Order: sequence, then structure tokens, then C-alpha cells
Amino acid sequence: MMDPLSSKIRVLLAAVVLGLAGLGGASLLGWTPAYIVAGPVFSEQPQVSEEAVRPARDLSNAFVAISQAVTPAVVRIEVERPGRTVQRGGPQPGNPFDWFFGPPGGQERGEGQQPQAPPRTSGGSGFIVTQDGYILTNDHVISEAQTIRVFLADGREYLAEIVGTDPTTDVAVIRIDERNLPVLSLGDSRSLEVGEWVLAVGNPGFGGGRALDYTVTAGIVSAIGRPLQLLQQGLMRQEDLQEIAGFAIEDFIQTDAVINPGNSGGPLVDVDGRVIGINTAIASRTGFYQGYGFAVPIDLARRSMEDLIEYGRVRRPLLGIEMEEITNVDVEYYGLPRRMGVLVQGLPDGSPAARAGIQLEDVIVSINGDDVERPGQLQLLIAQRRPNEEVEVRLFRDGEPRTVRVRLGEADLGPRPQRTQARQSHTQERLGLDVRELTEEVAAQLNYDEAGGVIIENVSPAGPAARRGVSPGWRLDEINREAVESVGDVERILSSVEPGDVVNLRLSSPTGSSRVVNLRVPS
Repeated sequence: MMDPLSSKIRVLLAAVVLGLAGLGGASLLGWTPAYIVAGPVFSEQPQVSEEAVRPARDLSNAFVAISQAVTPAVVRIEVERPGRTVQRGGPQPGNPFDWFFGPPGGQERGEGQQPQAPPRTSGGSGFIVTQDGYILTNDHVISEAQTIRVFLADGREYLAEIVGTDPTTDVAVIRIDERNLPVLSLGDSRSLEVGEWVLAVGNPGFGGGRALDYTVTAGIVSAIGRPLQLLQQGLMRQEDLQEIAGFAIEDFIQTDAVINPGNSGGPLVDVDGRVIGINTAIASRTGFYQGYGFAVPIDLARRSMEDLIEYGRVRRPLLGIEMEEITNVDVEYYGLPRRMGVLVQGLPDGSPAARAGIQLEDVIVSINGDDVERPGQLQLLIAQRRPNEEVEVRLFRDGEPRTVRVRLGEADLGPRPQRTQARQSHTQERLGLDVRELTEEVAAQLNYDEAGGVIIENVSPAGPAARRGVSPGWRLDEINREAVESVGDVERILSSVEPGDVVNLRLSSPTGSSRVVNLRVPS
């Protein structure tokens, strides 16, 4: 006879088995009892039909295609400029070893001599326009440069030469020694219309790294012909450039695509991927984007670039008038058909316009058939011509239309600058390092156990070594697996290294820790 307790246990087990079987069957049927606690279930079904979002998807795919086509030709530019004067009474910023190392190169600092300031480093963007290495960027990105380094999308690094600069348009051309490079096509900024989609592309980097490489932002052309007076004001602040401030051409493209300082010099492209402007400025109280960015029209930049490559300077055509914008009152007084053109307010003696018969209070409304709506536009149209070229000027005088042919002169933009070649430098300098012997005095100050060998004295802030975290005070023990005992060893080993080669450095610190750093010598 079965024990009553055993019978109850068997009934309970049977119930459990039947329950589990029921759950299995329920799962096969696609339902689960309400009392079973399950994990959250998320839907991945589209909320909107494919047909409804197709236009947006097509635009998104277009942006992707443009970005992929453009970014290989956009470069990062790093510039070293002379350091500003350092006041006595403290070490150099960024180099805590300067006071006991003294000036670079082992020179002794004389009594009352201020310590040499370290070079300043800054960055910007540019884009390649020819397969043999010409790069278009902003003048303000590379002005005062001692050294210019260019970084390509694939990580290659080059030292660049300055071909020429034009501060009156904020355009500059630099060049690297390479062939078969990716290039960007140049578009037509004259046909640009408000409302068109544009992409601003930059390669600002961040602290020498890749944190902000290849930033692409989208927006529309929100205005054209913006006369910001930024270039003119900037030139007036520089004593040696004040005389050419009046030749500044400011007819900017305005866009709501995000532009920040590191994007300066990068391309503004249309939906065909063609460059229609060079990113150059932002409207901001903070120095960072707050709503509007501005670009130099590519038609103007291209004309400057052609002169810079051919002559090393800009040959600016000269019409020779002083002018201002037409107001509604002017329209009524001068009998114009609508608000258009520019009012001639001055004619310097002997200017091309005066010789051709243009008079005060004439209203110029077109150049070679292209309408003139504002002063900056007339400057841009003239700047695209060449000195000694003849242009057809359409104007109104006493309410009557007239046509005058003017042979353009050439503006005096100062002495012809010499083309600046890439500075020849030895491998140690290309790596961004200065070294010196580790003397007993320095060893004691840095807490090394003993003197001997070579210490890193200075590191260029924009050089390959700095980008890999090398700093002053490390001892250089080996180069390419060869022991380093003296500065002479460093010079001997590096003398056989060529641009483009990789150099292996073994370093050690006063605490006994060591690290290995591999650096590529810039081309």
C-alpha cells in the first residue's frame, strides 16, 4: 500500500511536468501565460513607409557619396610660428627644463637676456587641387609660418613650401613634393543660389591627433555677397599691410553648415562634390560656431591661386574708382529702373576709369554683361580679369544708360614676395627633437642615477615626436636598435635615414621605466 505522503509527492511532480509541457506547447503556439515574467520586447519595424522617406534617404545617401569622394583630398595643416617674447622670472611654458638646459643648441644665456619662447603651433585645413601637390588654403592658416606640415587622409606626412599668399582675399597656396595625389574639382560660385545644399569639409585634427579628423557638416547657402569687413580690419591691424587694406575683397558666401576654426581653409562643396568656396570665418562671440559660417567664393580664390602659382604674387586688376552701395533714395534721384549697381564717389587722378571717361555720380550696373548689385561684387568681377585687359562697363548717367570700355591697370600691392621654399633640415629636426649630453649637473637635477648618454632637450610642439607623447627629459638610449652614447651617435645614426623612413627610438626615464616610440620621418 502506497504511503499517503509519497502519493502526494508523485501528484505534485506530475503537475510540475504537465506545467512545463504546457509552457513548451504554449511557446510553440506563440503565446505565453500572463503570469510568466519575460524580458522587454523591442520593435524594429519602420514607423514610416519606405516611399514616404525616400527623398530624405536619397539626400542622406548623396551626402555619404559626397563625403567619400571629397575627404581623400582634404588635408590637415599644422603650422609652427615664432614664439612670443617670454618675460623673465619663470620657465618657458611647455618646457620645464629650459632654465637649467639653457637656450636650444647649448648656447649660454647672457646677463639680462630673456629666455627664448617656444614656437607656437596651430592648425587648419586645406585641399589638394593638382595631382603634383598644390594645396589651396587660407592665408591666415599659414601666415608667419616657420614650418608647415601637411597630413593626408592615409596618414602620410609632408613638409610643405609656401608658393604664395594673398591677404586681401585670405587665400594661400602651399605645395608638397608628391605625385598622383587625389584632387578636388572646382565649381562655379557665380551661379550659386540661396537655398542650395552645401557641405563644409575640414580636417582640423585635435592636439596633433585624430580626434576630429575629417569633419563633414551639411547646410544650405543662407546668403551671398556678405561684406563682413573682416579682412580689411585685419590688414589695418598689421602695420606692414595697412597700405593694401583698401584692396581687400569681401563678398563672402554665408552658410549655416557648421564651420569652426580648425575647418578654416577646407572646402565648401556643392551636391556635385565641386568646391564652391573656401571655409574662412565664423560669426561668433566665442570663436566657435554660433549659427553662421562664411566662405571665400571659389571664383575669386581660383583667380588668386592662378597668379600665386604663376608669379608667386597676385596681379590685381585695377578699375580705379571709389564707390558705395546704391540706396532707394539714389534710385529715385538718378532715375534708375530699380535698385542696382554702385555709385561712383571718387576717381583718383589718372586712374583707368577716369581715363576712359567715367565720371563722379555715374552708377555702374554691369561689367562685361555681368550685373553689379553691390561694391563687393564689382570688386570680385574686376579681380577675375587680368591687368591690361579691356572690360565693358555699363552705367547710368543722368538717367540714361551708357557703355564705356576701360583698359584695366594693376593695383600696387607692395613689393613682390619671394617664393618661400621648404626649409631644408636634418632628420633630427624633422622628427622634432633637440638633444644634448646628459651631464652630471643635469642628471642630478632630473634625478638620474648617473650621468652619461643623451637627453632630449626640446620637442617641437607640432613634430612627429610630440604627437607620440615624447617630452623633454627622457634619455635617448637607442635609435634603430643601435646604442646612443653621445650627440655624435645621434647625428651619425640619423644621417643614413631618408624621408619616409620609420625611426625606432628606445627611451628611459629617471624612474627606470622605458618605452619604445616609432616615428616616420616627414617627406
